[in-house]
Amino acid sequence: MRLTRSLVFKGLVLAGCGVAVAACGSEEISVPKTSPYYHGAVLFKQRCAGCHTLSVAGTEGSATAIVDRLRNQGPNFNLRKETVQTVLYAIRNGGFSGQIMPQNLVVGREAEEVAEFLAHYAGRLAPKVPSVEISLPGESSTSTTATETTSSQTATAKAKIAAKVTQRRK
Repeated sequence: MRLTRSLVFKGLVLAGCGVAVAACGSEEISVPKTSPYYHGAVLFKQRCAGCHTLSVAGTEGSATAIVDRLRNQGPNFNLRKETVQTVLYAIRNGGFSGQIMPQNLVVGREAEEVAEFLAHYAGRLAPKVPSVEISLPGESSTSTTATETTSSQTATAKAKIAAKVTQRRK
């Protein structure tokens, strides 16, 4: 009798562990199936989840702190905004920073769908910064945020890098 209870208890513990392990990484895609971005979300989850985080795709591949970051952990797209052009560049060229992202994980229309999805949803959890007034001599004042300025500067810098890399390859 005592042996039976012990076996039953161990069996229940093992079953509980199995359920817990099976639930790991099973976050669902929260993009509506009727959305034009849904197929891009599915592709992102299938091909990019191991290295990138984006909550709407149910992925958690990025490091949570610089201290414990591994080389294969890519950007957290909850916090980083991207454009279609920069995503396509990264897909075609294996990222930007010389990390180990494989080139062409998706190609053709599928690459475009991933890029459109990511450009639409990335950066939604980025911290908001206060607005600042910016005016250049001879122009009227415009209000922008530091995040918008940084994003446009980042996109410009990425485009310049892409142009230089393309020139070097010729």
